Amino acid sequence: MDENMPDSLIPYDEIVQEALRAVVGRVLNQIIDGGSELPGDHHFYITFKTHAEGVSIPQHLMERFPDEMTIVLQNKFWDLGVDEQGFTVGLSFNQMPAKLDIPFAAITAFVDPAVDFGLQFQATVADMAPELHDDPQNDEPGADDAQTEQGGSQPVGKSEDGSNVVTVDFGRKK
Repeated sequence: MDENMPDSLIPYDEIVQEALRAVVGRVLNQIIDGGSELPGDHHFYITFKTHAEGVSIPQHLMERFPDEMTIVLQNKFWDLGVDEQGFTVGLSFNQMPAKLDIPFAAITAFVDPAVDFGLQFQATVADMAPELHDDPQNDEPGADDAQTEQGGSQPVGKSEDGSNVVTVDFGRKK
């Protein structure tokens, strides 16, 4: 590419991010259509920004995960619902039931390790600026680097080169 080329007037990054997040909605709708039973060995790791607009989770989870949280949809979940904006699901945390409302725009990663499939999404500028709070729990150096994809070495939600390219892995498990 020529460095003199002007910036695009078409928001390609935004359009692609939106389309890939729609993949998550379509997959979750298929699970609902199948009676909310995951087929075969499929299970999902869904990472999202806890302070993103529209996220609704219990206060004790917000305190425990002040920036980002990963949930697992596998054996025990209930009341899965999907609309154009996001999804809701019931999960248990330390044997305490909780309802989570998660907009698709808050999702930073979606992984199905059963088939070695994963999507990573850019965080919006608003998501990247952490909300100030009185009692920070994730300020240790390297704390954010501890969370990685299942079986992978790249942190969830981060790209190796800092580019704005979405990682789509269609590799098959051997």
